[in-house]
Amino acid sequence: MNNSIEVKKELAQPVLSIRTRAKVQNLPLVIGESYGKIMQYMDKIGQQLTGVPFVAYYNMDMEDLDIEIGFPVAEPLEGSAEIRSSEIPAGTYVSMMYKGAYSGMEKPYAYMAEWIEKNGYKASGIAYEYYYNSPQEVPESELLTRIVILVE
Repeated sequence: MNNSIEVKKELAQPVLSIRTRAKVQNLPLVIGESYGKIMQYMDKIGQQLTGVPFVAYYNMDMEDLDIEIGFPVAEPLEGSAEIRSSEIPAGTYVSMMYKGAYSGMEKPYAYMAEWIEKNGYKASGIAYEYYYNSPQEVPESELLTRIVILVE
């Protein structure tokens, strides 16, 4: 695990996303379907994605996760049906890059929570995961995920 923590102030980032609820075991299917729908919609409206895909976690109830699945876009775009125009809010974020299987992400989250507390920040309750590759492209041990937590 790369233990390098970064703290950055970020501007608001427009996104196209789908907000839904899912059990942790259903995440791969729900996330994959949502990315597909958003990419098809972007292609239909002739727009390009401007960043790597993300999932925002609004809670950590593994039986009923409240999640937002999406892609950053250059400017606010009109949504369609379940795809909505949204934004990742401006603010101060603590982040770290994690390399490895998704099943091992508990350790970096625990490390970040400890770091946040020790350094006088308070987590907002929203965590973002940005996925730089996928299990379809690389072995699990090579997966790259940036974990980003909004703090006060």
